[in-house]
Amino acid sequence: MAAINRLACYSDPADHYSHRVRIVLAEKGVSAEIINVEQGRCPPKLAEVNPYGSVPTLVDRDLALYESTVIMEYLDERYPHPPLLPVYPVARANSRLLIHRVQRDWCSLVDRILDPRTKDAEKALARKELRESLTGVSPLFADKPFFLSEDFSLVDCCLLPILWRLPVLGIELPRPAKPLLDYMERQFARDSFQTSLSAVEREMR
Repeated sequence: MAAINRLACYSDPADHYSHRVRIVLAEKGVSAEIINVEQGRCPPKLAEVNPYGSVPTLVDRDLALYESTVIMEYLDERYPHPPLLPVYPVARANSRLLIHRVQRDWCSLVDRILDPRTKDAEKALARKELRESLTGVSPLFADKPFFLSEDFSLVDCCLLPILWRLPVLGIELPRPAKPLLDYMERQFARDSFQTSLSAVEREMR
């Protein structure tokens, strides 16, 4: 008898927040039914479990979770191998702070660029700011294989969807960003990252 998937993930195949959850699922080797949801459309079943009708939304039997960071941490605790957050409280807090900074400093710019309501001049400013910010932090990727870590973590899961979308965002990193470009090449080649990609995302590069 075929096993029935307990896990279902409502996901926008173009959305970077949905992508980060799919990376965690792939990294953990967790089988889940990926239910594609087009932007601006909310299937009735999604509305039943999530009052905001937002993606990503994870359904695990009677549990429904929304907000990508909540989902990622749940998956990390529910499926502990491989761990994607450090064991010790100080290191875990630092990782959570990095996730917050990725969200505040970079995701906000990505969202502004991708929002069709954003004026062209504002998009241009956001592109410039994101390009300069990523170039500025590039040296941080020279010493360790992952983002400020010896191990792949939830921080990488948040950052990689942004970096994968740079061509769509109209951003090309300059040569001085070589440590970051090398990081991107290594991480994009990971089996879990390749598994996480939707058909829409594959077309982005």
